[in-house]
Amino acid sequence: MTTQAWVRGAVIYQIYPRSFSDGNGDGVGDLPGIIARLPYVAALGVDAIWLSPVFTSPMRDFGYDVADYRAIDPLFGTIEDFDSLVAGCHRIGLKIIIDQVYSHTSSDHPWFQASRQSRSGHLADYYVWADPKPDGTPPNNWLSVFGGAAWEWEPRRRQYFLHNFLVSQPDLNLHDPVVQDEILAIARFWLDRGVDGFRLDVANFYTHDPLLRDNPPSGETGAVKPYDMQRHVYDRSRPETLPFIARLRALLDEYPDRVAVAELSTSDPMARVAEYTGGADRLHTAYSFLLLTGALTPLRIARNVARLRSEAPYAWPSWAFENHDVPRSITRWAGSRPPEKFARMLIALLTTLRGTAFLYQGQELGLTQADLPFAALRDPEGITFWPDYKGRDGCRTPMPWTDKTPNAGFSTFTPWLPIPPKHLPLSVATQEADPDSLLHWMRRFLAWRRAQPALIDGEIRFLDVPPPLLGFERGEGADGFTLIFNLGEADETLAWPGAAPHLAFDLGAAWQSGDLMLPVGTGAVIRGSGKQEGQGSALDPLGP
Repeated sequence: MTTQAWVRGAVIYQIYPRSFSDGNGDGVGDLPGIIARLPYVAALGVDAIWLSPVFTSPMRDFGYDVADYRAIDPLFGTIEDFDSLVAGCHRIGLKIIIDQVYSHTSSDHPWFQASRQSRSGHLADYYVWADPKPDGTPPNNWLSVFGGAAWEWEPRRRQYFLHNFLVSQPDLNLHDPVVQDEILAIARFWLDRGVDGFRLDVANFYTHDPLLRDNPPSGETGAVKPYDMQRHVYDRSRPETLPFIARLRALLDEYPDRVAVAELSTSDPMARVAEYTGGADRLHTAYSFLLLTGALTPLRIARNVARLRSEAPYAWPSWAFENHDVPRSITRWAGSRPPEKFARMLIALLTTLRGTAFLYQGQELGLTQADLPFAALRDPEGITFWPDYKGRDGCRTPMPWTDKTPNAGFSTFTPWLPIPPKHLPLSVATQEADPDSLLHWMRRFLAWRRAQPALIDGEIRFLDVPPPLLGFERGEGADGFTLIFNLGEADETLAWPGAAPHLAFDLGAAWQSGDLMLPVGTGAVIRGSGKQEGQGSALDPLGP
C-alpha cells in the first residue's frame, strides 16, 4: 500500500478563499474568514480541506499566477494567519492540503524578470525559451488553453517563451535540475509549516517535448477553444515529468502522513491517473476531469473506474463532480430531476465510489451555476471566449451564509463577484434551520459513512443492472454494501432477487413486492454484498 492511510477514502472539502468568507470587510474572502468558519467545515463531517492558492500574486488568474511561493498575499492575510489556520485545522481534527502551482509562475515573479533580460546568467534557463523559426514565427504550433499561441516574443532575448495558460503565466523549465531543486525547496518550506500535503495544479503540464515537435490535429473542427483542435502529445503528459514526480514523492516521504494529489487534464484520464499514482515513487492520488465534464452515465462511470482498478490495481483515484474550474453539477446534470433529491444522490454516489472524494464549497447547499452578465465577469478565460463559453466565474460566486441582501453574510462590503439572488434561499442559515435540508442530510450521511470500513477502503465491483441504473458493490459479504443509483430522468424499477434488501441508509429508494423502486434522483444503499442467501444483492457482476 503506497497511499497514506488517512487519504484513502477521505472526503476533502475545497475552499476557494476569495469566495468563502470575508474577515476584514473588503469584499474578498481571506484567511481570518476561513478560520472563523472552521467549526462549520468540521461539522460537515469531512476529513480535510484543500485550500486554493493564497500566495503573493498579481491575481490575473486569481492566485494561480504566483509571484512569491513563500509569501501570503496581503489580500488574504499574513503568514501568521496561515499558521493559525493550519493549527486551527489540526486542533479540530482536520487535515489541510494546499495548492502548489509548479507548472508556471506569474510574469511578475523575480525569476522571470531576471530570466527575460538575457540568455546568460543564473536564471536564464529557469523558463522555457526557444528561438523563432527562420520566418520569425513561433517555434511550433502549440496553443494556449486560454486562447492564441502558447508562445510570446521577448525582444530582450530575441526568443519566445512558453505559456500554456495566460501570457502572464510563463512556464517553468522543469527539465532543469536546478529548477527542480528550487521547487522542492518551496515544497519543504510548506511541509515544515505543518501542511498535510499538496494539491498539484496541472501536474501533467510540468514538462514538454525537448524537440518542440508540432501537435497533431484532434479532428475537433469548430471547437469554441482552438486548444481543443489539437492532440496534446508534445506539450503535456510527457514521460520526462515522472523523474521529477519521483523526487517530489521522496521529499514527501521524509514527513509522516503527507500526501500529494495531482490534478490531471488529459484526453485519457484513467491512463494518466494510473501513470501518476501507480507506485511507491509516484503520487498518492490524482483526479482528472472525467466526472467534472461530460455526461453522467452508468457506462461512463463503470467502464472508467473498473478500467483503472484492472490496469493499475495499486493506483488510488480521487473523484470530484465540482470545483472552481467547472460549472456546478446541479446545473450540468439535473435536467428534469428534482434538484435537492439529485444533489443528495450525487453526494452519495461521489462518496461511495472507491477513492478519495472532493467536495467543493457550496455543494453541500446544492448551489447552482450563477449566470453572470458580461460586465460582471472577472475570469480572463470567460472574457476571451464569451458568449459561447462564459468561464469559471459562475461557480466562484461567494458563499451565501445568510439569506439577507445585499451580501448574504459573506462580507460587509460589495463582494468581488455578485451573489445571485437564487442562492439566497439555499443559504447556510436557511438550511441550518431546516432539519430536512440538504446540509443536514449530508452531515448525517457523511457521519454514517465514516463508520463503514467497506465504503472507505473496500473493493468495488460493478453489477449488471439495466441503464440508466448504476450498480456496484463495496466490500465483502455481510460487512459490505450494494449500491444502486438511478441516473435517469424518470422513475425506475429493478426486479430484486431473493429476500427483501436491508436498506442501510435512506437515499429515497423503497422495496415493494419483490421490486426495488428507485424514483428519479434517488438511490439505494443495501447492507451486504455478494451472492449470499438472505443478504447482499444476488445481482450478477458486470462483464468486461
